[in-house]
Amino acid sequence: MNKGILILLIGSFLASGVQAQNDSTVLVDSSFTMQARADVVMDVQENDPPEIYKLKPKIDIPLTLITGGWSGYAFTKIYSKDPSTTQQILALNKDDINGFDRWAADVYHEQAATTSDLFFYGAMPLPLTLMLDKGIRKDAGKIGFLYLEAMSITGLFYTGSVYLVDRYRPLSYHPDVPMEEKTRGGSKNSFIGGHPALVATSTFFTAKVFSHYNPNSKLRPFFYGAAIICTGGTAWLRHRGGKHFPSDLIIGTTIGTLSGLLVPNLHRNKEVSDKMSIVPYMGKHSSGVHLTYKL
Repeated sequence: MNKGILILLIGSFLASGVQAQNDSTVLVDSSFTMQARADVVMDVQENDPPEIYKLKPKIDIPLTLITGGWSGYAFTKIYSKDPSTTQQILALNKDDINGFDRWAADVYHEQAATTSDLFFYGAMPLPLTLMLDKGIRKDAGKIGFLYLEAMSITGLFYTGSVYLVDRYRPLSYHPDVPMEEKTRGGSKNSFIGGHPALVATSTFFTAKVFSHYNPNSKLRPFFYGAAIICTGGTAWLRHRGGKHFPSDLIIGTTIGTLSGLLVPNLHRNKEVSDKMSIVPYMGKHSSGVHLTYKL
């Protein structure tokens, strides 16, 4: 009987020892977890915010040099094309124009073409307004390079199409346009619409960059609205001025818009996203980081 009681006491003692050891382990693990969470919180609080854009020099520099170099070269060629003869202009027939564009050959307003230049030259320096934002201004060099890359890509498509394709502008078919204007070499530069393409690149690039740096700003719709109005207004004025057919404008506007939006998007730091938020928290019993991802 005494032996049985002794064995029972020894077993109870060992069990309590094991339990105490487990409890100690839990306390150590809990302490370690608390310390790890605290370290994460300190890292989040002490480190600078991640950069918005990341460049890939091995890709971006050659791409910009090639597209920019071609655009610069082609610009000197597309505006020095050989002039047309009077006979060539008189031989033009509106019935040879595709049905989608044919009606535009009867449109010509000289003042509209002049006004379109105001939109064009006003839009080119528009990204400079981004420098009013302190968060963007610190990345001025990077933003400037991305803008140059976007414009160079648009320029590649614009100058390449005009260089390879001679398409008479709508004004060449209009009876009220002076023959001197119709025979100019530049009157064969209808395809594609360069003004709306470059205006779209500038304005949508500006809107996209502002939105990336200020995802919660109430001004975002204003920037995108301005981009739509400026691009659409330029396209409309180029049509009214007899400079481009509708298909020229649609293709040019599409290329410019995609370039202005995609270049910033493709360079965006994947660690930064409007859909994801990381918020550190500290409580009485625990601390850590709260991660939220919006589907």
